[in-house]
Amino acid sequence: MRFLMTTGESSRPADEALFAEMGAFIEELTAAGTLVVTGGLAPDARRVTSRGEEMTVTDGPFAEAKEAVVGFAVIDADSWDDALAVAKRFRAVVGDGQSTLHQVFTG
Repeated sequence: MRFLMTTGESSRPADEALFAEMGAFIEELTAAGTLVVTGGLAPDARRVTSRGEEMTVTDGPFAEAKEAVVGFAVIDADSWDDALAVAKRFRAVVGDGQSTLHQVFTG
């Protein structure tokens, strides 16, 4: 099963210790074949809304969003429980905050 994990801002300040822990975590997941891809997201997103034939494009960042999504990871896991275990380990490294998991369906 493949999962998309998005994450918002975290309470832990970005410093050398965080970079070292995150590097080790990423290395471990990559070696195990769990981590597919990871990356950060710029705040200047675009929202495309359709209503019939009409398309509207709205430039971000979006004021109505209470929390920004700042990064993502795509992981391979055998189950929701395994995916949640990865998410919990990630949150333990980066500190308080929120991450969201979505199962990804591919063709």
